[in-house]
Amino acid sequence: MIAMYFLCTKRLLCEYICCWITMDASTKTKGGSCSSFVFYFSLLLFSGRDASAQIRYSVPEEVKEGSVVGNVAKDLGLDITSLTDRLFRVVSGRKEAIFDVNQNNGALHVSNHIDREELCEGSGACLIELKILVENPLEMHYVTVEITDVNDNSPSFPEKQQTIEIGELTLPGKRFQLHAAQDPDAGINSIRTYTLTPNDYFEINIRQSDAGLIPFLVLKKSLDREQKTKHTFVVTVLDGGKPPKSGRLNISIIVLDINDNRPIFSKEMYELSIKENIQVGTSVFKMDAKDLDEGRNGEVEYSLGKTLSRRVYDIFELNKLTGEITVKGLVDYEEKDVYELDVEASDKGTPPLTGECRVIIKIIDINDNPPEIEITSLSNKVSEDSKPGTVISLISLVDKDSGLNGKVIPSIINEVPFELKPSYKENIYSVVTKSVLDRESLTHYEIKIKTTDCGDPPLSTFKSLSIEISDVNDNKPEFPQNPLHVYLKENNVAGTSILFVSATDNDLNENAAISYHILREGSKNDVTAYLNINSENGQITALKSFDFETLKTFQFQVVATDSGAPSLEVTDHSLFGLDRYTGQIRTLRSFTETDEAEHKLLILVKDNGNVSLSATATVIVKLVEPKEAFAASDVKSEAKGDEENNVTFYLIITLGSVSVLFLISIIVLIAMQCSKSTDYTSKYLQEANYDGTLCHSIQYRSGDKRYMLVGPRMSIGSTIVPGSHANTLVLPDRRKTSAEVRVL
Repeated sequence: MIAMYFLCTKRLLCEYICCWITMDASTKTKGGSCSSFVFYFSLLLFSGRDASAQIRYSVPEEVKEGSVVGNVAKDLGLDITSLTDRLFRVVSGRKEAIFDVNQNNGALHVSNHIDREELCEGSGACLIELKILVENPLEMHYVTVEITDVNDNSPSFPEKQQTIEIGELTLPGKRFQLHAAQDPDAGINSIRTYTLTPNDYFEINIRQSDAGLIPFLVLKKSLDREQKTKHTFVVTVLDGGKPPKSGRLNISIIVLDINDNRPIFSKEMYELSIKENIQVGTSVFKMDAKDLDEGRNGEVEYSLGKTLSRRVYDIFELNKLTGEITVKGLVDYEEKDVYELDVEASDKGTPPLTGECRVIIKIIDINDNPPEIEITSLSNKVSEDSKPGTVISLISLVDKDSGLNGKVIPSIINEVPFELKPSYKENIYSVVTKSVLDRESLTHYEIKIKTTDCGDPPLSTFKSLSIEISDVNDNKPEFPQNPLHVYLKENNVAGTSILFVSATDNDLNENAAISYHILREGSKNDVTAYLNINSENGQITALKSFDFETLKTFQFQVVATDSGAPSLEVTDHSLFGLDRYTGQIRTLRSFTETDEAEHKLLILVKDNGNVSLSATATVIVKLVEPKEAFAASDVKSEAKGDEENNVTFYLIITLGSVSVLFLISIIVLIAMQCSKSTDYTSKYLQEANYDGTLCHSIQYRSGDKRYMLVGPRMSIGSTIVPGSHANTLVLPDRRKTSAEVRVL
């Protein structure tokens, strides 16, 4: 099935390229005969993708407003019974909305009056392409609606009366062109036939041309002016509707004397080109027809053909005496790129004779239309945890010019964490995130979009897209000081406040609403049992009176928790302990359901050289069920089995070398320690060779013991006393915090 899909796609693509190469320039500009191919190719190529599905409906013109065209939601495969969270929006690219989607059942219905002749010119298929935007998630689908024709217009002639002068003795078979009727309807409802009042002298003849059916009056029998100087007939035109509609043209035939020479043009066809910004009143061409007759029979007058569209008469004007063609109205390449003018030259003989030629005027496009930007956003808020590549908006670009003048290039001109991604459909782009967003850094972005065409000179358009960054709970509460030292007098009054703790959270609203609680150890001599904290304001009160002779110092931890979903807490430092000599990490108590599932530990190791060197490592501990832990261990052991076998030999050599170096280091260290004075005073020494791994580190000597305290906010004067969990590292967290309070 997949092979057949790509085979069909390849074949259709080749046919499209061949069609495009063999097509002339004017046909390419209008889409040419390959338009139907493009539709079916797009339908085949994207039929498996919901975001680009194509649906085609058909609806007749003049249908009542509110009539249902089709059910978009059903045809897109959406659940019609649960559309409350899906919003639909129709983008047609027209000033007036013709169609709309019922938000309750997803039905596409007519929302305005439909006139096929007003929407589409010519007799071809009238196709309206709609972009259907669906929210939650944001999707765009393409729907093509064909407006079918109804017989709502009667054929009519440009004039109700036509007079033809025919010289006597004119030979039978002479053809005289009549006014061609116009019918805005298409297909079977357009003009089908002409009829003439029965008579002995004339019959009707019809010729098919690009402009439609053109009627001619054919002389069956020579006229005799002495018998009758004027003949009148009625020409009736009928369309193909059921029932058919008709129009009438009154014909008057004036019989004149003969004129044996007609005006002749030097060419049967003239071609010229003008720019679309040509000024009104400019002369573009001058006709020149010659008549060999003399006097009035040789005087020539010029006129435009009767079968031309009314638009030609609005734009061009022909001087009947001089034959000069001038610009009468505004010329717009985007409206029409070529005009064909049928010019007649008639002498003033009796009867007058005429000559015909065709003037083809090609319009040269200039870059006179700036690009247009249409932003279709269903929301101007983006969550700060949106992943890179998240679509936040869709933009459509339109330039009415053609060729390079209509080729547009969009870009974001300011520094924002967003970028433009092209869609499979030309001139459709998505605005997506290109990096991680952080509301705490910037809450609002103004995306400035510039689109420039490739004309000379190029034209540009600017548009701004305002984006608000919504908050997520990605910041933990933080205490401004940690640890906090508090001095408490003995014999304090039970129930009175001893201190306040306060934490801050950079998030908003519920994500920044903080509550406090004291971490209880649960032992028999747990002093925290006699402390109480106000969960809202952090006020800590003592529930008993303390005695200095019984208890000189104690410490406890306060945990700050925000109200986000899920809420953030700090790592509980009462869970782990670190052996300062072996580096062994061990648990200090059993895990409970309230403990976090992941803990991050920062470990520092230092040597005892004169210039002490250090290194750090981060250990992440994840809590899993026993079965999951064993399964993970088995998988890792099996995956690493082969690798361990390969490196065993190298490990033996490495361990042997390290052991030798370690013994040498121990001997040197003992010798250096023996040479130093053992009279240490209680003071701290600032790290001399801090390599930037930690924000700050301090080493402290007291007696024969050496301590180290590490933290991102450690002050130079921080100290640590013996017996205060000297072998446990208090590890700060970037987003979450707990305050360790030491009471002396």
